[in-house]
Amino acid sequence: MKNSMDRQLEKRLSDRAVAIGREGNVTAFGELLELLRSSSANARRLAASALGKLAWMGVDQAVAVAALVPVARRDPHTQTRQYAIKALKAYGAAARDSLSDLRDMAANPAEKAYIRRDATAAVAFIEEAVRVAADAAEHRCQRCNARVSANEFARSNQAFQRVFCDRCFDEVFLERRNFEMQVELNKTIEAHDGTVVQSEGERRIAEWLTNHGIAYRYDAKFRIIGEFQIRPDFYLPELDAYIEYWGLDTPQYKMSMYKKQTLYQQEGKRLISVYPADLPGLGGLLTAKLRMFGYVVGIDERSEVSR
Repeated sequence: MKNSMDRQLEKRLSDRAVAIGREGNVTAFGELLELLRSSSANARRLAASALGKLAWMGVDQAVAVAALVPVARRDPHTQTRQYAIKALKAYGAAARDSLSDLRDMAANPAEKAYIRRDATAAVAFIEEAVRVAADAAEHRCQRCNARVSANEFARSNQAFQRVFCDRCFDEVFLERRNFEMQVELNKTIEAHDGTVVQSEGERRIAEWLTNHGIAYRYDAKFRIIGEFQIRPDFYLPELDAYIEYWGLDTPQYKMSMYKKQTLYQQEGKRLISVYPADLPGLGGLLTAKLRMFGYVVGIDERSEVSR
């Protein structure tokens, strides 16, 4: 139970957040970022609201969005998450990198109804702001630097989240199609739930997750940071966590692995890395890592997956 001094301090912090937002005091932007990390849920909630009100008043939008995204994703206080989602919506196109997280919240049945509702509204608003910004901008092909038309921009951005002229688009499309075909050809091992994976390590992870009632998406595309798109081995939507099985040991594979791990780290994603040497103790590893994310794995008689 809080003492009177604690309550007084919480009220002072909360009142300060409200005052900054009401006055549009952009000079107190850094103070709001600090309040967003307060131990008081009410102060965090009101700081998120104030950051939304300052969205178009000249504050550093990238810094604000970067501070709001982890609050929207996993703050322990649901209403604080709701206010952070609404604040991200206010940043419009500047919050484009939060779209994947917001879409997951909007589609997650485990979320509160008002979280799903506000996340859906934020996605629609940000997507429209991104479209409007794209229409007003001059774009150049990322490969050959040629100026691209609005149709070329829309086509390439929808397919790759990158900008290509039609000639480069066709070349990249062919490269990607060949890569996608190779990935699909490598999927030859079926897990108990029918998911077809690429390796025995992935099969054991899939079956462990299924045996413990943990929903997952396998090999789904995600735009994780900026223009980069990744395909995580496993995404756990209800826990907002990723599992990657690093099963090869070639120099080229390791370079790709380090790049992917860096992207996860830069975006603050929850990543569980599994290596071949971890497979004998897979259950213990996953249980311990998920516990670090606040999820306690229940005991399941099927927890020993087939080898």
